[in-house]
Amino acid sequence: MAVMKFGGTSIGTAPAMKRAMEIVATEKNRDVPLVVLSACSGITNKLIRIAEKAGESCLEEAMALSGEVREHHHDLVDFLIKDDTRRKSLLEKVDAYVAELDVLIKGVDIVGELTARSFDTFCSFGELLSTTIFSEAMQEAGYEAVWLDIREVMITDDNFSAARPLENLCEANVKKAVKPLLEEGKVVVTQGFIGSTKDGKTTTLGRGGSDFTAALLGAWLQSNEIQIWTDVDGVMTCDPRIIPDARSIRVMTFTEAAELSYLGAKVLHPDTIAPAVKQNIPVFVLNSLHPEAKGTVITDNPVTLEGKSYGGLVKSIAVKKGQCIINFRSNRMLGRHGFMAKIFEVFARTGVSVEMISTSEVSVSLTVNESAQLEELLAELRKMGDVEIEPNVATISVVGDNLRTSKGVAGRIFSAMKDVNIRMISQGASEINVGLVVEGDDVSKAVQSLHHEFFSGNETSGIFETPANKR
Repeated sequence: MAVMKFGGTSIGTAPAMKRAMEIVATEKNRDVPLVVLSACSGITNKLIRIAEKAGESCLEEAMALSGEVREHHHDLVDFLIKDDTRRKSLLEKVDAYVAELDVLIKGVDIVGELTARSFDTFCSFGELLSTTIFSEAMQEAGYEAVWLDIREVMITDDNFSAARPLENLCEANVKKAVKPLLEEGKVVVTQGFIGSTKDGKTTTLGRGGSDFTAALLGAWLQSNEIQIWTDVDGVMTCDPRIIPDARSIRVMTFTEAAELSYLGAKVLHPDTIAPAVKQNIPVFVLNSLHPEAKGTVITDNPVTLEGKSYGGLVKSIAVKKGQCIINFRSNRMLGRHGFMAKIFEVFARTGVSVEMISTSEVSVSLTVNESAQLEELLAELRKMGDVEIEPNVATISVVGDNLRTSKGVAGRIFSAMKDVNIRMISQGASEINVGLVVEGDDVSKAVQSLHHEFFSGNETSGIFETPANKR
């Protein structure tokens, strides 16, 4: 059994939703899948705007946006549902959800306050609408599909907008309510972003919640695989906006995927697939626009990794822009135990997260996000030593299996960077990452040189693939 999660772009339009249905139908020929859907692309953002406008007592604007939500889903129904009776019934369901949304808008407008609980209720409508339409369309296509309100099984704490599932309770609910449906051969269609408290209040799991839900359901149901359907051919060797010739990675380890996520690459966040990691369930990142593409499988299975992952193989280049370097120097650091701890106490106290670090006996250089609130941090650091800031830099991270102990990799990296001014280097903290800091204006040149060095040859064919839309 596979858990299939479709993101917003994979179901955002009627043709896209129809393609997703065809992908599910193909999987059904192999085994009965559990389908987890996000809201249609753009709808969650629109619902957030509706919530904000209602909280600001901009009733007319909020109601107009609600009308746009209704119209979008009406268009989906009109395209996908041909039977008049079924279409009429489904449109009534859509209208009922939008009517609930309108009541919520008016209630928040009257109270004049948008609470966290109300905000989560606003956000829930996107997935309730997309899954309702999808399951009905699957039924009309002749498949035994069942719509499931995930709030009946995904019981969470009351930390609205970032709720965490009460896993023991949820697992028992899933085995009682979901597993029997799958065993009967029915395609279960449900939501991924929402849940509910024990007393029935709607919660959301935060951004990435749908991936997290898919991984949890896969673990609880002991599925064979988890499929994450997006609009790209899996995890890429680099951001295609920087490198148009970026290739898709066929196989990578959970550790490599986690490292790339931390370093700013557009890849599954490790927290969201942690349940799959724990159960060693392979996670496939696939392209709903080109379902024939191989995509990326993230796994620690040695059989799958054989020949496609080995020490010294660079897998991807991650870039994080909008950084600045903080150079701190103090002679009091020399031979002083605990001085470094005091420096990091300042960062912890001011709530500024460190991205990359390099140290010597009397100095330390760190990169932080330029958007961070730095005034208090810098004032505190200046009490301890000399501080210099270098704005407009970017971190570039070369990620692959066992790079730290692989001969020749560092030489190739620095050879490729011979025409770029490297402001900072970090190596050794991770076995699979070599980090560099360059000036913002040099990012494109640096990444292009690195990508050409590691991905231009044919020696890694079968490990990296040309994306389907480039063939």
